[in-house]
Amino acid sequence: MLRRLSVFLFAVAVIGCSVVVAETKSASTFDPVPVIFDTDITGDCDDVLALAMLHALQDRGECELKAVTISKVNPLAAPFVDAINTFYGRGDLPIGATREAQRRESLYLKLCKTRDGNDFRYPHDLLRSDDAPTAVEVLRRTLAEAEDASIVIIQVGLATNLADLLETKGDDISPLDGVDLLRKKCKLISVMAGCFGPTLGKPRHDEANVVNGIDAMRRFAERSPDDVPVVWSDYRIGIAVPYPRESIARDYSYVPHHPVRETYLLHSGPNHDRPTWDLTSVLYAVRPNDHYFGLSQPGRVVVDEKGFTEFHPHANGRDRLLEMTPEQAIRVIEVQRALSSQPPRQLNGN
Repeated sequence: MLRRLSVFLFAVAVIGCSVVVAETKSASTFDPVPVIFDTDITGDCDDVLALAMLHALQDRGECELKAVTISKVNPLAAPFVDAINTFYGRGDLPIGATREAQRRESLYLKLCKTRDGNDFRYPHDLLRSDDAPTAVEVLRRTLAEAEDASIVIIQVGLATNLADLLETKGDDISPLDGVDLLRKKCKLISVMAGCFGPTLGKPRHDEANVVNGIDAMRRFAERSPDDVPVVWSDYRIGIAVPYPRESIARDYSYVPHHPVRETYLLHSGPNHDRPTWDLTSVLYAVRPNDHYFGLSQPGRVVVDEKGFTEFHPHANGRDRLLEMTPEQAIRVIEVQRALSSQPPRQLNGN
């Protein structure tokens, strides 16, 4: 009798442990977030840090980068993105480039032309931005091929590409127009743009991603569908979480040449802690539930004719603003440093 009871209790324990393990596995299994990264990667170096973060998050199984679209015009922008993607083992990612937006010179895009001997230091296939398809074509195709309500778009630059997407009609890629395609396929747009309070001793600040493309940002803010949430990381958030210069000095030395480190040095030099505007939009988009940020009440973002942004609270509003406490800022700085400098997976032979 005691023997049968012991066997029974052992079986119950095994079954119980199996249930716990199954529940734990289920609770800890998350599908990677499918991401389109829309960037004005020409001027500031934070776009490059943000792209490195996305590759690190994909190596961790947290996101899947579906495409990169470029919202400023420079002949080396698409080749540079191709070089970064190739460095991280994803040289076949679709890249789209706008043909009609602000033309921007760059301190660092020339890195993609650097050679060691006869070979590119950072290999890539695209040689000119005009060799890439248009950004709107890549956006439409990536959205059309995605599952419904799955895509997260991270827009960290001019709104040119999304504004133009919203004005497209049905075509051979999809019978849906741009508004309906975005409504059907996109679950979140994470935007770095605007300034929604006083800063730099001024009551209002004309933030660059808005004023360098006012018409596009106004079209995006006005026409983006109400049922696709938009979360805005404003200028003051990135200012509050600067990237530590000691990371550039220390964290990228696992290879003789690193494109992120060289980009940062060409843009900001070794003695500057650069604000991480674009990185914050990436962090929220991929890890929205990790409490790095808070969110404002719902409302609506309005862009005026001079490029100033305002937020009007509304119970059923599409838009929210990122908020951040000083304690959260400490966590954000550390995690952004760790992700941006994480070695590519293929360097470990995986």
